Amino acid sequence: MLSRRTVLAGTAVAAALTALPVGQERAHAAGSSAPYRWRNAVIGGTGFLTGVLFHPAVRGLAYARTDIGGAYRWEDRTARWTPLLDHLGWDDWNLLGVEALAVDPAHPDRLYAAVGTYAQSWASNGAVLRSEDRGATWARTDLAVKLGANEDGRGAGERLLVDPRDSDTLWLGTRHDGLLRSTDRGATWAQATGFPGVPSASGQGVTLLVAAGRTLYAGWGDSGGTAANLFRTTDGTTWEAVPGQPSGAAAEVPIRAAHDRATRRLYVTYADAPGPNGQSDGSVHRLSTLDGTWTEVTPVKPGGTAADGSADTFGYGGVAVDARRPGTVVVSTNNRWAAVDTVYRSTDAGRTWTSLRDTAVLDVSETPYLKWGGDAPKFGWWIQALALDPFDSRHLVYGTGATLYGTRDLKHWAPQIRGLEEASVVQLVSPPVGKAHLLSGSRDIGVMYHDSLTASPSRGMATNPVFGSATGLAQAARKPAYVVRTGWGDHGNGAHSFDGGRTWAPFATQPGLAPSAPGPIAVNADGTVLLWVFVHWDGTKYPAHRSADQGATWTEVASFPKGATPVADPADPALFYAYDTDTGTLLASTDGGRSFTARATGLPSGDSQFKVVAAPGRSGDLWLSAKWNGLYRSTDGGASFTKVDSCWASYTLGFGRAADGADYPALYQVGSTEAITAVYRSDDEAGSWVRVNDDRHQWGWTGETITGDPRVYGRVYLATNGRGIQYGEPV
Repeated sequence: MLSRRTVLAGTAVAAALTALPVGQERAHAAGSSAPYRWRNAVIGGTGFLTGVLFHPAVRGLAYARTDIGGAYRWEDRTARWTPLLDHLGWDDWNLLGVEALAVDPAHPDRLYAAVGTYAQSWASNGAVLRSEDRGATWARTDLAVKLGANEDGRGAGERLLVDPRDSDTLWLGTRHDGLLRSTDRGATWAQATGFPGVPSASGQGVTLLVAAGRTLYAGWGDSGGTAANLFRTTDGTTWEAVPGQPSGAAAEVPIRAAHDRATRRLYVTYADAPGPNGQSDGSVHRLSTLDGTWTEVTPVKPGGTAADGSADTFGYGGVAVDARRPGTVVVSTNNRWAAVDTVYRSTDAGRTWTSLRDTAVLDVSETPYLKWGGDAPKFGWWIQALALDPFDSRHLVYGTGATLYGTRDLKHWAPQIRGLEEASVVQLVSPPVGKAHLLSGSRDIGVMYHDSLTASPSRGMATNPVFGSATGLAQAARKPAYVVRTGWGDHGNGAHSFDGGRTWAPFATQPGLAPSAPGPIAVNADGTVLLWVFVHWDGTKYPAHRSADQGATWTEVASFPKGATPVADPADPALFYAYDTDTGTLLASTDGGRSFTARATGLPSGDSQFKVVAAPGRSGDLWLSAKWNGLYRSTDGGASFTKVDSCWASYTLGFGRAADGADYPALYQVGSTEAITAVYRSDDEAGSWVRVNDDRHQWGWTGETITGDPRVYGRVYLATNGRGIQYGEPV
């Protein structure tokens, strides 16, 4: 689970942005705006927690980083995480992934973040953010290199370090450009001299930086297990391979390291791959920094047999030491799918270990989705973030692919996740009736029925079947109790609900393409016809299929454009629409989806993310968001379209309750009316727009989907790629 995040989220955002016309900059421009209050619709976590840092000098202060959803600050007095990077806007979407964090023990208010989600050619360069007020405000230095917060090895680290000998000196390990150094607190950066690692285009580069007294250590991920992968310097200029270091497959990539100051021992976790996936071997080693002696202290060697008879393969990930109890250390396994990952604890410097999973009592009542459709939650997977509170030896936290578990007694665990929302959201439906004001579909966590916006959905993930990632979510406009969903499921790829999304049943049958290419789905106005499109995750498109018996039988629709998203007319059950983005043609069906014929032609083409939506309660009232080609409208069922001149770009558009005195639904869009891409509302059929977000609330890329609430004027729900569901209301 949670493995499609890298494949889909990054490529989708890249496709949305890389084709922007050259020279079109977006800076804040003056214009009409409305004050809004923005909050997360609470789910709780839902993404990979890649790093956690307790501040060594401030009780109750910690920071967390995520692969695509920014950074957060934790304070015990509020027992909540505060997001720190929501100010990053549309053009800076690639900076929401945090490669590394660093704090300065001598200056408690200073915080540094190395940001950059992807190191691919289509992504922007990384940056270092610098704060003097614990992340409340930032200064920024753009780098000449790329970082990879959502790539393999993202759970390693930390790759950023304040030099313990000089707070003005910082070190940054990169994946493909070696070791960088700053002597002015991150304002400028240069290549570090004397560092022996030779970067490669496809390697991991520097995997970790850690201080042991006045000596700095750097892990290196490109040795292939045949050469040194741990280096040190005592003067910041001369580096050498650490003598006697472990080698071989079990120690191929150093993942994390922690220094026990009292005993002067450095603990290093290793694996045969950077992770979080793909690891099958690993080890834990202890270095005495006094005499240079290495000792292997691996709790359990990978390669045994799990209880189910399968091979118990895994690597090692997180490591932390107890600042109050010398010789106490914790380490985590990673990618241990057969026997399940665990956290081991030792109180004798690694001579003996206890698995904390074996006695763990997990309470996920605050985030029920962590039961994953079953009765019992899992201890975790992808455990590479592991941290011990330096002021409380029994306060231990570890990150997983979906949450951050914490304990205060080493036995009872619960998500320590309030305020941290990392879902990558792809579908939103706001029902016109019923208890829930929102249904959502996301990558990695499937579909949810939000019976409350301020608490995690009480029913958890939609079950029967459970989805990893959702690909489609639709509601019958004139029969809102009937809802359908599609996605990557555990026993089926499509399901329907007869109670507004509270409970589900799988379709009786599904086309043969469904398991490998489940795409979007539409249901006509009265819930009698389904249209299901099939698109493989690699982009391969297949014919759509139609069912007139709620999924009991399916027939191919040859005239439907492959890969297009089907749109049901909200008033006429016989009408469906499809937009062929390859040719810029709007097609329509007047026979309940049996056949499609072309209507308007010559519209914008060449981008699969152009979107058509239908205005609620009206027949043939269509809106086309064609990104920087603009916004178009048809009032004749797609026979003709007129370009809307009130905005020059439209990425996604939705509808909500009309303003008092208005006879047309409120429009919401992510688009551009002047120079800035933002969230807008129109109360006059797109005659004019007001901006409803602000510079503090931008959340990177937000071009997936948006919808208003049909029951509450002014309320808007916005999908983000890594910051969950944001909803805004007028103040």
